[in-house]
Amino acid sequence: MYHPDLIRHPEGCPALVLNADYTPLSYYPLSVWPWQTAIKAVFLDRVDIVSHYEREVRSPTAAIKLPSVIALKQYVKPSQFPAFTRFNLFLRDKFECQYCGSGRDLTFDHVVPRAQGGRTTWENVATACAPCNLKKGGRTPKQAAMPLFMPPIRPTSWQLQEHGRRFPPNHLHETWHDWLYWDVELEA
Repeated sequence: MYHPDLIRHPEGCPALVLNADYTPLSYYPLSVWPWQTAIKAVFLDRVDIVSHYEREVRSPTAAIKLPSVIALKQYVKPSQFPAFTRFNLFLRDKFECQYCGSGRDLTFDHVVPRAQGGRTTWENVATACAPCNLKKGGRTPKQAAMPLFMPPIRPTSWQLQEHGRRFPPNHLHETWHDWLYWDVELEA
């Protein structure tokens, strides 16, 4: 019988990684491992296979279906605060300019400009589109008469996870849907 997984190249078969409590390690970026890493973890007895693709890989002595969902055997405690990266900053600000709401041509802006003693911290950097960033220049939002939609804060990992749920990745295998709680209406 034909199944789409059977013609899928192994590179197109990542494994969704769940923590030992069966929650995703991360929503955004979604915690996935390439098939090779997943198979290695299975053989090292570090994960349980929850679900698999129909696609299999073979060695001279064995055949194994590629895991599509795996759960760690040891619980990994999530970090309370995420790393300060451009991507996490954009995610905190929901991929929108904090001055005009645009989602195009995004960059980041020092609320208190560095020339005025501002530092590169969660509390002093906001997502801005290039036109707003250029318009604001080396001034504070008050000096430029450009109020921020939300004051910049240091987010928790939980807050970023909640924001990440609104931006599902391009690839969602059907075996992943039970483990990812996207904002979709549930059937009665």
